[in-house]
Amino acid sequence: MSDAIEKRYATSNTDVGTSNSELGSSATEQPLIPRRGIKGVYYNPVVQVWLLGFVCFMCPGLFNALNGLGGGGQVDPTTGANANSALYSTFAFFAFFAGSINNVLGSRLTLLLGSTGYALYIGSYLYVSLYPLLPLPLTLFLLLCSAVNIHPNAGGFVVAAGAILGICAGMLWTAQGSLMLAYPTESEKGKFIGIFWSVFNLGSVVGASVSLGQNYHNTANSVGNGTYIGFLILTLIGVVIPLFMADPNKMVRSDGSKVASPRHPSWTSEFWDLWVALRTDPYIILLFPMFFASNWFYTWQFNDFNLALFNIRTRSLNNLVYWLAQIIGSVSIGFLLDQRGLSRRVRAFSGWCILLFMVLVVHIWAFFYQKHYTRETVEARIDIFDHAYLGRVLFYICCGLLDSMWQTCAYWLMGAMSNDPAKLAHFTGFYKSIQSAGAAGVWRADAIGVPYMNLFISTWALLLAGLVFALPMIHMRVQDYTEMDEMRDEMNDQAQYLPDPDPRYPKD
Repeated sequence: MSDAIEKRYATSNTDVGTSNSELGSSATEQPLIPRRGIKGVYYNPVVQVWLLGFVCFMCPGLFNALNGLGGGGQVDPTTGANANSALYSTFAFFAFFAGSINNVLGSRLTLLLGSTGYALYIGSYLYVSLYPLLPLPLTLFLLLCSAVNIHPNAGGFVVAAGAILGICAGMLWTAQGSLMLAYPTESEKGKFIGIFWSVFNLGSVVGASVSLGQNYHNTANSVGNGTYIGFLILTLIGVVIPLFMADPNKMVRSDGSKVASPRHPSWTSEFWDLWVALRTDPYIILLFPMFFASNWFYTWQFNDFNLALFNIRTRSLNNLVYWLAQIIGSVSIGFLLDQRGLSRRVRAFSGWCILLFMVLVVHIWAFFYQKHYTRETVEARIDIFDHAYLGRVLFYICCGLLDSMWQTCAYWLMGAMSNDPAKLAHFTGFYKSIQSAGAAGVWRADAIGVPYMNLFISTWALLLAGLVFALPMIHMRVQDYTEMDEMRDEMNDQAQYLPDPDPRYPKD
């Protein structure tokens, strides 16, 4: 019975990208022989997912490293905060239409256009007087990208670059998801996702290392132009990589099946599909507070703690250990959540308890630091060799651990609710949109000078609220079903919203 339902759903849900003709031909399609030699290496899905990872290594990975310095590495964080607010506002809105853009342009071109926004944003911090030393194309680029650290009145362009980046980020992450899910076979998805996220997260680590090396002997309290130049060059390399990526339609997976990028729904059908996703699984609403809080804490961590208290080389070191801790935290809680010896419900409640413990420990610890300084009174610039540094860097490592654990658990809980790729696509769309909306609000609050303590308390309260609302969802929705049982239940739930079944597939 489940096979017939699955065929019926695949046939009728054309928005996911599987047509009737494709479904009919797939049953008789013979396995293809992968290419050999140099072409075999080039068209290998593993090689292509590495290239995809390096695009995100060079672009969002380095953006994270720069953002983690606080204020984009500047003394005055207001411009950076306004740029982030503009970025996440446009991200939350335009990501909704990125799937349609991807349908028209294709994943590789969408990835290329999306990556350019990161180069524009990082370039906006550079000093315009560098243009006589550079080639004409880069000269023209830098003439547009006047630097806020030298010309404070040019900060409006940095904010505009942030808004443009929000549009581009929606395109990049849509294309990234399409390609990452298209390359592997069903049994290789975990490996491919692991390869991508490992390479992507290393971008933040490498970017933080570059910043530390560039600024270790920097006596000023802002990032030097050399750091921005290094980041811009690396990001421009990331922009070029999609030009050399293989056409997915010419690739063959390890099992001999062809790779075809999944087609995203049009924005009109997206409205209907979003309603169906909510109608068939309304418990996702209980995760919305968790989604909203998932980027809120960055503002206090990056601007109101790291930027406020430390000099530039210490901020660079803090940034490095923060992103290293992210890798450790994600791997460690992911190991717990994948323990097959424990039931799914036990793993879900265990992850929730770990998050609650980390939220309480990190924020009780942070309170004893925050109560001693405000925007008006903070003056001290703690250095790596100061006695006060050790406790604070250990605290910052715990912030990185909490961040990665929170994000990993949010994705895992969505995955525990459904095995349907179409529904999961909508769930992750909810996640990114709500996450970006929250980030836009808190970055703007920081830009207008909301007191540090107020932002800190709001961070703590939202994290606790996210856990409180998630708990009944875990209790009522996360079940110890087998994947096939859950898929059958979901198909039965969704059948009432589907057109009449294709006559080629008889009813049971």
